[in-house]
Amino acid sequence: MSLLEISHLTTKFETQQGTVSAVRDVSYHLEEGEVLGIVGESGSGKSVGMLTLMGLLASNGRVEEGEILFDGENISPPHTKDRKEKRAYEKKMQQIRGNRIGMIFQDPMTFLNPILKIGIQMTEGIRKHQNCSKKEAEAKAIELMRQVGIPSPEKRLDQYPFEFSGGMRQRIIIATALACDPKLIIADEPTTALDVTVQAQILELLKKLTKEKGTSVIMITHDLGVVASMCDRIAIMYAGQIVEEGTVDEIFYEPHHPYTKGLLNSINNSAKDNDEPLVPIPGTPPDLLKLPKGCAFMSRCPYTMKICEVQASPVTTYSETHCCRCWLECMDETKITVSGEEAALEDSMAGSHFYPDFAAVLLKQKVAEQYGLKAENVLTGAGSSAMIDMIGLTFLDDGDEVLFSAPTYGHLPIWHT
Repeated sequence: MSLLEISHLTTKFETQQGTVSAVRDVSYHLEEGEVLGIVGESGSGKSVGMLTLMGLLASNGRVEEGEILFDGENISPPHTKDRKEKRAYEKKMQQIRGNRIGMIFQDPMTFLNPILKIGIQMTEGIRKHQNCSKKEAEAKAIELMRQVGIPSPEKRLDQYPFEFSGGMRQRIIIATALACDPKLIIADEPTTALDVTVQAQILELLKKLTKEKGTSVIMITHDLGVVASMCDRIAIMYAGQIVEEGTVDEIFYEPHHPYTKGLLNSINNSAKDNDEPLVPIPGTPPDLLKLPKGCAFMSRCPYTMKICEVQASPVTTYSETHCCRCWLECMDETKITVSGEEAALEDSMAGSHFYPDFAAVLLKQKVAEQYGLKAENVLTGAGSSAMIDMIGLTFLDDGDEVLFSAPTYGHLPIWHT
């Protein structure tokens, strides 16, 4: 059984402008001792998903559906407004947060109380969850500070957060998160506010401590370099959905989703030619108040098809660890090759608009052959025009291959006009 199983989680926020769909139908699992990286742009739903898991949503947030199982226990937030249910849920989560699940926040200055000494803040959770005396809690806090590399920890107990550097404050947060030996650590961009040298030290420290203790980790970040060095598996998020999930090798060497490919193409690495320009992903993420009916990435995707505009992408599974949410990836690799004669006929239309209906005429016989249709059916509304229209066919050259899908064909009547 997995340590953490999240199924079809959907989180929304009510605002004056409307309903924001922050997390949409998210599912994933985490094994004991495993490190999962959740990657995406700002606003993709990474942090909201973790706040939902921790039961820390703002008052205007709600979980519309989904289930969260942690260590065999259902810790799903209530889907109703019943106050009794909410109180029972909050009481349960108070025993889990900081105890069985620890969290490392991205900005230590907003996490640490500036007017309380470090010793008070570190020992509070230890005393609450481990039922020990103040002296015992302080001894453990000193040992934890020693483990994370803070010098003279005995003196540091009586100091305030402003007396620590940024890197030292982040070490304090890591020590606090590990204080009660949690089974799961959630690290929400733990190196964002730190310089590169300190980032490397913090990541190495986190990797070392979690490995020694056998702790599972969810690493939230937009830095692909961090996940490459830290994680076992990666989930790519876009507009509140996981669009691709796989092992580190599968994501870096066999990416399938156009967004994943775009992220990898936009980063600088030693494998690229020094003169080769970086390729940014065009456009901006969609407004979560007005999400498109189909694929949320379609306005930025170079491979957008008509079907992407009208229906959400299905999930295609490649292995036990690798899956992708994209129409391109659900096709069955049925290919039709355009002949030189047909390409020449198409070229005669140069300068005019190339309509999908014309492509359907060119390919009607091949469509019939592939799907066992009668020629007259292809000519009289069998859906060949809609099929070509959906895949966004443009000018063809001799030898070009057109990819069709039997599953897509099965839905043609819905879009045929």
